[in-house]
Amino acid sequence: MAKLSILIFAIVAAMASAFAPVSTLKTTSTPVAFAPKASNPFDTPMSTTSLAMAEDMSWEGEYPPSKVLGPIMSKMPSGLLGLISILCLSVCAYSIGQSAVLQQVDGAVNDGSWVKWYYVLGSFGGPLAWGTHVASWIQRKNGM
Repeated sequence: MAKLSILIFAIVAAMASAFAPVSTLKTTSTPVAFAPKASNPFDTPMSTTSLAMAEDMSWEGEYPPSKVLGPIMSKMPSGLLGLISILCLSVCAYSIGQSAVLQQVDGAVNDGSWVKWYYVLGSFGGPLAWGTHVASWIQRKNGM
């Protein structure tokens, strides 16, 4: 029991440290870990992209801008994302239904023959349907 208590305490401490307040003050004494050093122009890397150039994805208001959806889904219309969401949900419901039918076969639960890889794969349609319906809502709010 003591080992379990220590494990639970360690997990809670690790989770709490993830939410530690961070100073918003920028200091110049602390170097950026992945930014190229510009002391010598010949020592700079060939790539011009770095983590210092990442876009800010924060927003104010009820809904985010379309750029939070990434380069592909930010250009898709809301209706298409809604259709993809319905398709993913349909595949998920079909997979769950067919797995339930296979569970009714005699001895299927004992030997595991009711578990089919394509039904397991189809069950991932539920989370995909949720994500695409949120993307559809974001695009609809942004007028796309």
